[in-house]
Amino acid sequence: MLQSRALVIALILLLSTTLPEVQSKSIFEKDRRDWMVVPDAVASYIYDAVSKVSPKFAQFLVDVAQTPVVVGTRNFIIRETTKISILAEQMIEKIKNLWHTKVLGY
Repeated sequence: MLQSRALVIALILLLSTTLPEVQSKSIFEKDRRDWMVVPDAVASYIYDAVSKVSPKFAQFLVDVAQTPVVVGTRNFIIRETTKISILAEQMIEKIKNLWHTKVLGY
């Protein structure tokens, strides 16, 4: 009985903290275009978990993440998702404008 209570308390504490609250800004902020927030937060959690078990392997992960291929790919993805986010914002503004002028009539 005591073990199940401890497990429930641990699960509540674990689930009460989310990625945006702990290590990053919310991706739903109005001026937020950096969609790499979530993968970066997940990578940080993985690194923290691995470093507790094996600091050598955690250092290997850091070294791999800093290789030119990984950095170049990450920068490419950031650049392209930023372009897509800007285009999506522009499209939403045009739809809002269309809605207000044609449908609502003001």
